[in-house]
Amino acid sequence: MSERVPRAETQARTRERLLSAAAGLFADRGVNGTSIEQIAERAGYTRGAFYGHFAGKPEVVAALLAERTRHEYDELRELPADRLRAWHQERSAHTPEWLALRLELLLYAAREGTEVRTELRDRERFARQAHEGWLAELFADGSAPADLDQLALIVHALEDGLLIQRALDPDAVPPEAVVDAVTLLARAWVALARNPQD
Repeated sequence: MSERVPRAETQARTRERLLSAAAGLFADRGVNGTSIEQIAERAGYTRGAFYGHFAGKPEVVAALLAERTRHEYDELRELPADRLRAWHQERSAHTPEWLALRLELLLYAAREGTEVRTELRDRERFARQAHEGWLAELFADGSAPADLDQLALIVHALEDGLLIQRALDPDAVPPEAVVDAVTLLARAWVALARNPQD
């Protein structure tokens, strides 16, 4: 006799499969080019199963943004400083897929209502906080600037730009470019703080 899977576990698995199906379809066809029926079908469920977990596509978009951010934040939080370069190299293998999805979600948030924009804003703030934590580690010698939040904002924007450049020209932009650029920027930031220009 087979063991019964707990209801909560079954629900979590269904939700995960729906999100995975939506992520693939959104990256391929765009959010507006994807129907709820297509998401349910790709995941192997009915339309009713979709609505058992999500109110609609905006909620799926919000869930995808939150899930990806939490996943990367958890990885970075537990990552030793000497593993950061290797982490970026491993992560770069999925840059084209993730970038296509992220840009699609950004466009959708810009075009649609405040619910998705609010989720996106919260996700971006969360990402910047993750950068602040990593930068604090970088300045563990006590040289951390008072405006670490501003540096985190610039680093986050820089990372976005470098990921786009790497997706377009992977031969010219190495996977560790983000680490190198952030290290250079952080050193310059500290130097400027210590010797401000008149």
